[in-house]
Amino acid sequence: MHIELDGENLSIDSVVDVADGLFKVSVSPLALKRVSEAHSYVQKLIEEERVVYGVTTGFGSLSSKMVSKNDAEKLQRNLVRSHSAGVGERLPERLVRAAMLLRLNTLLKGHSGASPETVSLLAEVLNRNIVPVVPEHGSLGASGDLAPLAQVALCLMGEGVVTHRGQEKSASQAFAEERLKPITLGAKEGLALINGTQMTTAGACIGIVEARRLIESFELASALTIQALGSRTDFLDERIHLARGIEGQTLSARSLREKLSASECTNRSNRVQEAYSIRCIPQVHGAAREAISFSEKIVTAEVNAATDNPLLFPADDAVLSGGNFHAQPIAMVLDLLLIATLPIGNLSERRVERLLNPTFSGLPPFLTNKSGLNSGYMVSQYTAASILAENRVLAHPASVDTASVSAGQEDHASMGFTAAKKLLRAIDNLWYVAAVEALCAAQAIDLAGVADGLSPATREAYTQIRSHIPTLIEDEPVGPRIEEVKQILRGIAITRVR
Repeated sequence: MHIELDGENLSIDSVVDVADGLFKVSVSPLALKRVSEAHSYVQKLIEEERVVYGVTTGFGSLSSKMVSKNDAEKLQRNLVRSHSAGVGERLPERLVRAAMLLRLNTLLKGHSGASPETVSLLAEVLNRNIVPVVPEHGSLGASGDLAPLAQVALCLMGEGVVTHRGQEKSASQAFAEERLKPITLGAKEGLALINGTQMTTAGACIGIVEARRLIESFELASALTIQALGSRTDFLDERIHLARGIEGQTLSARSLREKLSASECTNRSNRVQEAYSIRCIPQVHGAAREAISFSEKIVTAEVNAATDNPLLFPADDAVLSGGNFHAQPIAMVLDLLLIATLPIGNLSERRVERLLNPTFSGLPPFLTNKSGLNSGYMVSQYTAASILAENRVLAHPASVDTASVSAGQEDHASMGFTAAKKLLRAIDNLWYVAAVEALCAAQAIDLAGVADGLSPATREAYTQIRSHIPTLIEDEPVGPRIEEVKQILRGIAITRVR
């Protein structure tokens, strides 16, 4: 299966599907025609010896330095090599593949000037799963994700290190094995490959899809908890949520009603109303849904945006310098997503307290029959609490920061890629928090003796957990159990949520 790219209609979900290796890509003939026209226009600009940033000039504060047309290729080669300045741990392959796809889609808009050969090679490298090794540090999210994207461009030149067929090797070796020929960058091509928000936007696409899946998993885990505790469910009455009129809240209430439908375990409580960590699930989850919905609008536009500088408009014989490479809109969205998902984890940890604390649950302390001799799931709550403490630190917005570089020419930065890395870290953390709640809820269900009365929608998750992890009788390492449940929840969410 493949996705045809045209520079205009790529979706967030498709970005993640390609990043995860589920689809290959092809290029639409119409888009390739636009690419060819823009590339021809660059050749015209050179022959006419026009002053064009990054084509006949240096870069950044060196834009006043003129470069001979005879050095056009060397200028681009030097750009890619000099900007490959990233350091630190390597970025996940999934993120790099998403960025490669987004860069390819941007080139197809016909405003960049890359050659059809360069575009075709980038598609081939993506399809053959040659993934550049990209260090994590180096982008300010202002002149584009320069350092990370330079590593991708370096790969197309047959330089640098990649992963291919499960091994780390030189790009030249991978190209030889795939019988691909590296490119010699022409005028503007290096700039076209590295100037843009694609690494940051890749993080936003993955973050949005993972956030959707997280909400599904937290609602599943909370439905297990509600049944384990026999909680009242009148807080899910649709009339309550329609009275407020926030769509995300209404959707979360509906999701929980569906997950609890036909349950024989709920409404065993004699409480007049439940604690906020249960009663306010729709409100807190709904706020996150609204944040995701807003983010999808901005990120979908960026996925199909021209984020180069300068932009070429061949039909108008115009070369325009602007700031579309500035990632401020995406940086703010990434910060919003982290802030919006954090309270979901906070709520989950409070429900874990209600499961472990006999005052609230009516079950043995820490969900073990021999408490004292055994500690049961006591320290699983510590794990969740420590993760959430880290997430609260990560939630400090990156987009309020800035930097001035390149001798003051580039005097404002979005820190968008920092925001992306924080979000992806925080989301991975939250999977563990959801796993802790689901693990404790399954144990509580066993101790309460209500497994046979679970709703059909939650029985699947409970059964999967129990097929891999037996009821805890005597103390044993809990960490591996949490890791296992995390994978179970992710697997369920992937099948249910795009």
